[in-house]
Amino acid sequence: MKLKSCIAAASLAGTMTFTAACSGADTGSPTGNGAAVDASKLKLTPTTAKATGAVASVNWLLADEPESLDLDTQGGTAGRTVLSNVCERLYQLQPDMSVRPSLVAKESRPDAKTLVLTLREGVTFHDGSPMTADDVLFSLRRHAEPEMEQSDEFGNVDKMAKTADREITVTFKQPDALFTKALAGDAGLVYNAEQVEKAGDDFGTPGQGDACSGPYELSGWKSGDSITLTASDSYWGQKPLTRKVVFHWADDSAMVNALTTGAADGAYADTPGGAAALRGKAGLEQHYGPSTATLALMPTERGGLADPGIRRALSLALDRAGIAKSGYGGLAEPWATPVGSGSWGYEKATFAAAQKKLTEAPATPDEKDIATAKELVKKAGAAPDGPIVIGTDSTQGRLVIANAVRAALAKIGLEGQIKTLPSSAYQEAYGDKGARADFDVLVADWYISKSDPIGFYDNALSDSSNNWVGFKSAGYDTKVEEALRTIDDRKRAALVVDIQRQFADAAVWIPVAQTPTVLTLSSKLTGPPASMAYLYSPWAAELGAKKG
Repeated sequence: MKLKSCIAAASLAGTMTFTAACSGADTGSPTGNGAAVDASKLKLTPTTAKATGAVASVNWLLADEPESLDLDTQGGTAGRTVLSNVCERLYQLQPDMSVRPSLVAKESRPDAKTLVLTLREGVTFHDGSPMTADDVLFSLRRHAEPEMEQSDEFGNVDKMAKTADREITVTFKQPDALFTKALAGDAGLVYNAEQVEKAGDDFGTPGQGDACSGPYELSGWKSGDSITLTASDSYWGQKPLTRKVVFHWADDSAMVNALTTGAADGAYADTPGGAAALRGKAGLEQHYGPSTATLALMPTERGGLADPGIRRALSLALDRAGIAKSGYGGLAEPWATPVGSGSWGYEKATFAAAQKKLTEAPATPDEKDIATAKELVKKAGAAPDGPIVIGTDSTQGRLVIANAVRAALAKIGLEGQIKTLPSSAYQEAYGDKGARADFDVLVADWYISKSDPIGFYDNALSDSSNNWVGFKSAGYDTKVEEALRTIDDRKRAALVVDIQRQFADAAVWIPVAQTPTVLTLSSKLTGPPASMAYLYSPWAAELGAKKG
């Protein structure tokens, strides 16, 4: 997948669901007897308690079977959840969403347009062969091929070369602040070149090896049934406590049943609905961790929300707390930006303080908010010609948001009309201007896979295909480009805070809530990260029993 911004309902680069090309929170409906959670009291913790006991085997659930285990050709949540334990990256996303070197022993920057990577010694692939600079260069060049999922991450790269036995030097056309973060994602996967070339087009299919160096190796894939990982005896790092992890796949209801009955030991929930249904079940524990995922409203080109004043008025009148409670079982937190707190992989205090200063996205609007919103509508001039059409599909979460939008519009003297489409047709609207021509606003699930908010805000550049309302600001464009070139974290954070303020003032999108990563685990087990880092780092390597 492209390590940029993705809609969980439909990637703007290609149609998908949450369980396909992107991750994030789907809007499944809360089912079963899970009690609603007060999102204001939902504590996000990156990790679970450290495991101390060995475990022979664990059964883990995925939402679906991976289409491929070659993430260059087929990105996906299911495949990534499996392969994060098998295939290592040059950098590693930590549970707190910070990034640090992994297969890279040291990085240096002789100048702003040069990155020198010194590779870790002693790393071996699962076939016993050592990782070399040639393997790393092969992997980077494969990721950068135009037809591959990660190719856009290499857009600023001028040259990649082996410059010593254990050294790769990357030179850029211009400084790239996000490149090492991309190397903590799928752009940084390192493969055994010989194995990949030998497998050819079959690489990543059942019956093929994994060509990787992680704590687990792929020991079996029975198409339609299961995928099995076994702890690698040749792993260069710390050995896992759990010897074997067996993955099966199930939809929400089957997943809830399997976890409740003990047939499965754990899962990272793909939907708030499934997570809410499991809350409080005997023998299970839930952990909530940072994620970049959010729920948002995307005004379209149709024009009903063309005026930024009306968009800001709608934001002021929207009952976000009600949406979180009714549509998501409390597993959503009212939020003032279109990217979750998991994006704060650096300068967390700066971003947290800036979030609190954004006052036009209240959790529950009060009389003053409504009065201000009505004044904004009045200043906007003529009301929209006809009702504002709100697009949704039939999932409960999106329907709750759509109804909340209609109620908010009514409070400020505007008419809203809900139009519901089948999920497949609704998904097409994100990538096809014609398919959304009858809507004024769409309900979206969104996430970015880099732990840096600037990875989102390029969506409002003047030439962005995701900037549907046609927001144009030379100053905004210049500042985003500057931030993308600013390597220094503190300086980049200051730029991002200003960009965030401009985005909010223009209400290019209207933020609704952030959704956490939800880990449901047998009460006998502990150890994995609770954050979105599980998609990119070896979470099962930390999994084990609570007691030895």
